[in-house]
Amino acid sequence: MALLAVVSAVGLLVDDRTLVGAPIWAKPLKFAVSFVAYCLTLAWMLQFTTRGRKSGWWAGTVVAATSLVEIVIITGQVIRGTRSHFNRRTPFDATLYDVMAGTVAVLWLATLIVAVLLFRSTIADRASALAIRVGVALGVAGAGLGFLMTQPTPAQRRTPSGIVGAHSVGVPDSGPSMPLTGWSTTGGDLRIPHFVGMHALQLIPLTLMALVALGVRIPRLRDERIRARLVAVAGAVYAAVLALLTWQALRGQPLIHPDGATLGAAGLIAAAAILGTTAVLRLPVDRSGDGLTPEAAKQPVG
Repeated sequence: MALLAVVSAVGLLVDDRTLVGAPIWAKPLKFAVSFVAYCLTLAWMLQFTTRGRKSGWWAGTVVAATSLVEIVIITGQVIRGTRSHFNRRTPFDATLYDVMAGTVAVLWLATLIVAVLLFRSTIADRASALAIRVGVALGVAGAGLGFLMTQPTPAQRRTPSGIVGAHSVGVPDSGPSMPLTGWSTTGGDLRIPHFVGMHALQLIPLTLMALVALGVRIPRLRDERIRARLVAVAGAVYAAVLALLTWQALRGQPLIHPDGATLGAAGLIAAAAILGTTAVLRLPVDRSGDGLTPEAAKQPVG
């Protein structure tokens, strides 16, 4: 995946073709980078499993293998100059898309197995356990949101064109879009909650790592209970944001043009985040030391 990311970046520079309103090599580049982060994060998380380690190894191998199949098809279709996702224009394209759909389903199930193993494992540090479990749970949910894109749009039902499914809601996929991400600026875009949900896999554990780093200067953050509760607040806020982004996309609303209902919901989430964080930081601190039990101290974060 890392090698393909480099190849795709070169492709962006030397190949001026576009597909569905975007540079043709943008998709393999984004997928390659995403798969690198996804697979490495799962590999890191698997070291925390204390039950079913062999099952976890197999699940991780399945994630890597299905990712490889997915990216090979995406890149192959780019070389052919045609779409990989939602493409049923020819029997060959339909077969490739069906294979991709199958591999994605298997990848999701394998990730779910990893999530179950992590929930069943004993992780001494409560904050670490919560960060890993919340991160993988939201990641599984975010990955599952991708299946919403596979449904035919109303326009596709009225006028079959060989394309079944879409990223955008209420507008064509080829419409005006944001730079770099390619997300629609005129309609809803299901890639946004899909992206945000999947990357909870990295962002929630990184939040805990930031709290641990800040604990060097802020004694209150050395308390394991406070770190765990701050992670819980972060997880709840992240889940609320994910729900809001999904709701916004399904209503056909662009991310950068929220209406009053979206802004109101966002304001409530922000207020809850501030109140929750403030309440946790006002809790009494464990004065026995750094807030870690002897068992937790043997299992450092990261």
